[in-house]
Amino acid sequence: MTTARPTAVIILAAGEGTRMKSVTPKVLHRIGGRSLLGHALVAARGADAESVVVVVRHDRDRVAAHATEVDATAIIADQDEIKGTGRAAECGLLALPVGVDGTVLITSGDTPLLTSETITALFAAHTASASAVTVLTARVPNPGGYGRILRADDGSVLGIVEHKDATDEQREVDEINSGIWAFDADVLRAALDQVGTDNSQGEKYLTDVLAIARDGGHPVGAHLIDDLWQTEGINDRVQLATLGRELNRRNNEKWMREGVTIVDPATTWIDADVTIGRDATILPNTQLLGATSIGAGARIGPDSTLTDTEVGEGAEVKRTEAHLARIGAQATVGPFSYLRPGTVLGVKGKIGGFVETKNAWIGDGAKVPHLTYAGDATIGEGANIGAGTIFANYDGVNKHHTTIGKHSFIGSDSVLVAPVDVADGAYVAAGSALTGDVEPGQIAVARGRQRNIDGWVARARAGSKTEAAAQAATQAGTRHTGSPDNPTDESQEQKA
Repeated sequence: MTTARPTAVIILAAGEGTRMKSVTPKVLHRIGGRSLLGHALVAARGADAESVVVVVRHDRDRVAAHATEVDATAIIADQDEIKGTGRAAECGLLALPVGVDGTVLITSGDTPLLTSETITALFAAHTASASAVTVLTARVPNPGGYGRILRADDGSVLGIVEHKDATDEQREVDEINSGIWAFDADVLRAALDQVGTDNSQGEKYLTDVLAIARDGGHPVGAHLIDDLWQTEGINDRVQLATLGRELNRRNNEKWMREGVTIVDPATTWIDADVTIGRDATILPNTQLLGATSIGAGARIGPDSTLTDTEVGEGAEVKRTEAHLARIGAQATVGPFSYLRPGTVLGVKGKIGGFVETKNAWIGDGAKVPHLTYAGDATIGEGANIGAGTIFANYDGVNKHHTTIGKHSFIGSDSVLVAPVDVADGAYVAAGSALTGDVEPGQIAVARGRQRNIDGWVARARAGSKTEAAAQAATQAGTRHTGSPDNPTDESQEQKA
């Protein structure tokens, strides 16, 4: 026995969204790491429909390209110059195979909190009641702007009236049309042929189908849900931010119930596609974005932004920005680190304070502790990179690679002028400007020999405080006449 499934979900995404006041189509604005249309597509595909159709018109090419990027199997339907949700649904139907029957669900490209579970529940209620039309509804405290559900005395659905066309009495109704529907495909097709544009907006309303179906003797119904957020659409930037906050609250709550500690949910932002293991801890002012994954027991933050980054179990990342990076289990990163794309840090590795990495593979147990730039580099297992080291990977035209072998040591304040290869078990002396390879067991010293020039201060800085200090130290026969162990004569006199 096969389980019944919707024939199609048609997503209406043809509108311009003028109240967004943006060159970007409304359905391409983003919350929670996805576009509004992306949320709609994920919800639709999760309802297990045979086909998903996206109806487009405004900025058609951009919206269509994005839809197929999110869901390569989505069918694109073009709405013509006839306006209205009814015409959009009609164009969506025309994109399906001729004569398709069964249940067609219609959703909107601007209701990002709608879930697959709610779409599936609407489908189940529609089929269980053998209705030809079922509308998803909610009761809201301020229904202004929404179409109102009109019911008979026995509670049955009579029709829907748009806010602009409603009487004062009808505007008192608090049950609203969500714009999300389940239809028998044949009934929808036939009813849309009868829908006109005789209304205040001159549009072909999808809502008129309900009354036409009812007048034709077909059963109609409403599926009322308690979670009114799922019916909320976005028309301007204020609503975009409001629903973004609510989506983030839900994401945070979901992960806390899965065993993740979020110290301050108000300052923690987690995108919809992020995954987090149990017993991870997320500290304040942290953003986990894109397809970031956090391993069990990891500790992230505070003040960190990770985008499309993988963090292993038990790792610690604090005050760090990372993009397209991989951080191994039990590794440590930060504070004030910047991991650019292509960074891979091995198990128990370390990237310390004020370190920037890019396209760098850092082996298990290797350390880049502080004040270093490591670009286009391979750093072997257990190697140590001293403070202030620069991997000079760019010659002004091309990028070049540097390789540091296992358990090798790079002294502080060194410059490694790529391409160079430091073998396993080798040293580079502090302050070196390395331009050649180093063999196993060698130490490379690439710096000028120190010269101390007598009398230079007396000649070049005559009359200065520096010259006076030098003369005093010379006369006293010491190097530091004012050190705590060798106080000045003035200090001794004060003590006396």
